[in-house]
Amino acid sequence: MQKYGVNELRRMFLEFFESKGHLAMKSFSLVPHNDKSLLLINSGMAPLKPYFTGQEIPPCKRVTTCQKCIRTGDIENVGKTARHGTFFEMLGNFSFGDYFKKESIAWTWEFLTEVVGLDPDRLYPSVYLEDDEAWEIWNKDIGIPTERIFRFGKEDNFWEHGSGPCGPCSEVYYDRGEAYGCGKPDCTVGCDCDRYMEIWNNVFTQFDNDGNNNYTELEQKNIDTGMGLERLACIVQDVDSMFDVDTIKELREHVSRLADAEYGKEYDTDVSIRVITDHIRSVTFMISDGIMPSNEGRGYVLRRLLRRACRHGRLLAIQGKFLTKLAQTVIDGSKDGYPELEEKKDFILKVIDKEEDQFNKTIDQGLSILSEMEAELEKKGEKTLSGEMAFKLYDTYGFPLDLTKEILEEKGIDVDEEGFQAAMEIQRKTARDAREVTNYMGADVTVYESIDPSVTSVFVGYDHLSYQSEITVLTTETELVDALTEGQAGTLFVGETPFYATSGGQEADKGVIRTAEGEFQVEDVIKLLGGKIGHVGRVTKGMVKVGDTAELLVDEETRALSANNHSATHLLHKALRMVLGSHVEQAGSSVNADRLRFDFTHFSALTAEELQKVEDIVNEQIRKHLDVKVENMPIEEAKKTGAAALFGEKYGDIVRVVSMGDFSVEFCGGTHVANTGAISAFKILSETGVAAGVRRIEALTAKGLSVYYKELEEKLLKASKLLKTNPDKLEEKIQHLQNENKALRSEVESLKSKLAKDAAGDVMDQVTEVSGVKLLAAKIEDVDMNGLRELGDQLKEKLGEGVVVLASAMGGKVSLMAMATEDAVKKGAHAGNLIKAVASLVGGGGGGRPNMAQAGGKNPEGIDDAVAKVPEVLKEQLK
Repeated sequence: MQKYGVNELRRMFLEFFESKGHLAMKSFSLVPHNDKSLLLINSGMAPLKPYFTGQEIPPCKRVTTCQKCIRTGDIENVGKTARHGTFFEMLGNFSFGDYFKKESIAWTWEFLTEVVGLDPDRLYPSVYLEDDEAWEIWNKDIGIPTERIFRFGKEDNFWEHGSGPCGPCSEVYYDRGEAYGCGKPDCTVGCDCDRYMEIWNNVFTQFDNDGNNNYTELEQKNIDTGMGLERLACIVQDVDSMFDVDTIKELREHVSRLADAEYGKEYDTDVSIRVITDHIRSVTFMISDGIMPSNEGRGYVLRRLLRRACRHGRLLAIQGKFLTKLAQTVIDGSKDGYPELEEKKDFILKVIDKEEDQFNKTIDQGLSILSEMEAELEKKGEKTLSGEMAFKLYDTYGFPLDLTKEILEEKGIDVDEEGFQAAMEIQRKTARDAREVTNYMGADVTVYESIDPSVTSVFVGYDHLSYQSEITVLTTETELVDALTEGQAGTLFVGETPFYATSGGQEADKGVIRTAEGEFQVEDVIKLLGGKIGHVGRVTKGMVKVGDTAELLVDEETRALSANNHSATHLLHKALRMVLGSHVEQAGSSVNADRLRFDFTHFSALTAEELQKVEDIVNEQIRKHLDVKVENMPIEEAKKTGAAALFGEKYGDIVRVVSMGDFSVEFCGGTHVANTGAISAFKILSETGVAAGVRRIEALTAKGLSVYYKELEEKLLKASKLLKTNPDKLEEKIQHLQNENKALRSEVESLKSKLAKDAAGDVMDQVTEVSGVKLLAAKIEDVDMNGLRELGDQLKEKLGEGVVVLASAMGGKVSLMAMATEDAVKKGAHAGNLIKAVASLVGGGGGGRPNMAQAGGKNPEGIDDAVAKVPEVLKEQLK
């Protein structure tokens, strides 16, 4: 068998499946796309999930890939054995509703035996216990003897994750020979030793699990296979582990040279060599996909790997920085399959170099502090480092928890991880609370303050809506970074920008910033100290990096609509002074593409006539198509022109003056129309008070006004339709309905009054006397509160002097009403207290004045008890 190299095997696999009608797709990024279930791509199938679920249509029904993958679940074991690694490449061929078991198994066999040249007698397939179809194919079609096909249960040979598509799988094992075995007489496929190595897994997705282990056949059956490239290379090259295959061995030997240590001689040395060899592969590939070191998410995984590698370099006594040298070896060994490594080499090396520098600055001090902590523990006879101390190492010296654990583990010392997490949560809460107090800008002030003071920005947006400039700084919400990748939010800075930053009441431009490799959606633009202009937003595609040449594109429509509204505020300001007087000053404004808001000093609400005059003046100036002129001039000269300044605003020596014909002249740094005609039309929506002596007008122009009138028209048509008339006859129809309603309401009240009387019947025979005061307490059927009040008035008149209490249930709700005449009140009767005392019996509450009160309740069954209690309560009042 020929000992093919890793790059050859990768190429052979992809070419083989291309010959079988598969589309060979390049490896997807390690950053999952629209998949929040994964931090990093960890299998060949993971990035193809949308094709399996039907969310996306695959580019071809047959696909083959060699996918770069990262798994860090067993990072603690990396290095300790030659089996574990964080980075690997997964070969795979996939069918989306095309071929199935017969072809998949046949091609597996053909590639392994005929293309790669593995000995057929050393290959052992396994199938799911109940998968007779796969067993038949291996036995009858391929010709594998019965005794060499193994049937395993669900745990080994059935692929499923809860509900959804699932199915049996068929694995292929290779017998590496007795030298790799455990020596037990019963050693065979499935043994834990290294003799029988699983190299290929064919998953047959043919069922749907409803979540309760009820399986139904899928109409579209899929194939998902996977074979570890490094594992295949181990077998083909007949070496002990992935650390011995050609490209990885070359990297491993480079580590050994830097450490001046021989691999295979001493266990601890080998552990460190393997850790560095594995981690630098992961790190190099992660950075090539735009993942940057940080303290959270996948960025933290990267930082953790980098720092573990740094630390093991120190254990090996490697002098000076060394990771970029190893990264170069990774690039040289893998660029055949991943040309992007070479293309992004400078960027990859720069990030690694910078991170290694940063770690080296703190690690010596951190190690010294850790040694002191160890000594203190030894002195006390303790074997656990407190979470508080572990957090101090993390927070002050940049030691990830796992690094502290790893160092102390060698000394037999544990770490209180729960205490560490508790301290971490306190810090997070403190940060959250601080953000709530200091608002959006306050939250970001720390990261922006970290920017080099020499960095500045020039606004070129008065003359340009698109511009090319170099990215000078990138930040996340918490730290400066060299790149932002798809899905990441952050702030982008360039030397020159056409984007207007929020200021002077005008909201920021929206738009997009594009580079050769990425796209950044601008959601906000902010002005910072030192003349910096930050573009706040999110990377929507690829990656953007410091040093990239960027094309900055302002959304033209948004800018134009904002300009309409901004220029309209200048016309509005002058119109208000004309109508209301020269005391009117601008007290603030807010303009964007949708609407304008203008605050001004005035001491009373505007009348309808005043508002109409203001609106008419503004529209007149719009119709005049006044040219808008912008000039920069010394502030004293500007003042002589009579230009209006924003009250309380600070201006420099040179100011920007915006003139609209001879009508309006103001100091202003915002963007404007070239001619007032562009504003189209102006409409005041509201005028309100916002503070003592400050009024606010909200208005619309241009497109915003068109949208407003369109919505108004739709409402008018809808209302007309509901009233079964035309918009031009709507007023007449409403007047008719109002008259009809008034007549009907009068009729209803008359009927209700009659019904209430009928319901009351002759209740006057229920009048009793309590301490010399007449009392009528009665239950009435099906009368609402209005009816009770009307009936109460009538009964009180009949009674002459005394107290009337009525109770009624209607629709499951209770109404209670009490009235007391002037004479009864003088004797001590109090309707409000009376109602309050009995309302609880009907599950309610209420009260009122001495002469009149009412209450509601939810318990009609309690009415009789409430009525019965009235004499008792009244008696107490009359004492």
